[in-house]
Amino acid sequence: MRLRDDMTFPIAEYERRIGELRMRMDNRGLDAVVITDPENLMYLTDYQTTGYSFFQALIVPIDDEPVMITRAMEESNVVARTWVERTRPYPDTGDAIQELVLALNQSGLGTKRVGYERNSYFFPAYQQDRVHTSFQQGLLMDCFGIVEAGRARKSDVEIEVMRKAAAAAEAGMAAGLAAAVPGNTENDVAAAISAAMFRAGGEFPAVMPYVASGPRSMIGHATWEGRTIEPGEHVFLEVGGCYRRYHTALMRTAVNGELSTSMRLAQDRMKLALAELRAVMRPGLTVSDADSLVRRIISDNTVDARLVTRSGYSIGIAFPPSWDEGYILSLNPGDAHVLESGMTFHVIPWMWGVDGDKTVGISDTIRVTDDGCESFFTLDEDFTVHESTQSALALTRADTEEDAL
Repeated sequence: MRLRDDMTFPIAEYERRIGELRMRMDNRGLDAVVITDPENLMYLTDYQTTGYSFFQALIVPIDDEPVMITRAMEESNVVARTWVERTRPYPDTGDAIQELVLALNQSGLGTKRVGYERNSYFFPAYQQDRVHTSFQQGLLMDCFGIVEAGRARKSDVEIEVMRKAAAAAEAGMAAGLAAAVPGNTENDVAAAISAAMFRAGGEFPAVMPYVASGPRSMIGHATWEGRTIEPGEHVFLEVGGCYRRYHTALMRTAVNGELSTSMRLAQDRMKLALAELRAVMRPGLTVSDADSLVRRIISDNTVDARLVTRSGYSIGIAFPPSWDEGYILSLNPGDAHVLESGMTFHVIPWMWGVDGDKTVGISDTIRVTDDGCESFFTLDEDFTVHESTQSALALTRADTEEDAL
């Protein structure tokens, strides 16, 4: 392990992560693991690249130095970013799987018990089949989740990085709410969010902001498409801020014109769900109990809305295509997992179909502490209500056109 002081975290953090991984390997009788998930590679080594569609893997023996298999172009990321000393790059004309099997054999692991992430997005079945065909003397075992077991609880230094992601997310959301007015397009709102996030120190998130105005808010995971916001319409926003690949996220809603009774009732339901959950969220609470609390409050509404998804999910390290760690832990009915200090969740008591044609949201990213929980955000949860029906941007455009005459 190369000692260096220019990574996201102190070297001791990575030593701890590798050490705990090896303890889990020992408990499962594994001599080595092959890690291919981009988030897990980042967690263990600080390695990152946008080129993760090409095969990459970290071989971690239980008693020897790890070795990284990368596309030749990406080896520079190992050298520039990580503590890893041993690399085996392959050219674009080379065979990544052959290189992996060769590395296992030459590391003395050809007859050993080797774990691999069977459910990794970027280790497809046809590549796994080739490894099984070539690795004939050893035993391959699915070890999916062996790294995630460490990622579920964030350390103090991880929490500090997530606070920086939260600052970017909050800046972006504030800018988006201010821009979500009649006369502006959804693109204008997305541009305002993105610019504010990046100026606040944020980096490219795993998913760009969701911006959906008026009837488009009823389309699942819809985002900006150039539509002009009309007077009287609402705008649903969901923003994920990112710093060093760690994310926090929040939902908010802007309303143009008078706040109707149904929209006020929806706002109050979501705020109540968050407040009630924060009052009881602590180590020992089960995932099912957390979900039930949120689901019960949102379901008990008089505006014909529903909670159509899980009520929250683990959040932390992420690369596209998703900013969540829901595959590690999601707030779903019937899940008996117990919350632990250091877990972080994006809690989403959003409401689908207010008055039959509106989706609105207020959400929070929460850290479970030793004796309770805390939010990463300070931004007001109330809907942002714009009483004026003409945007500052539209006024500026009108002034420009008048000056040109």
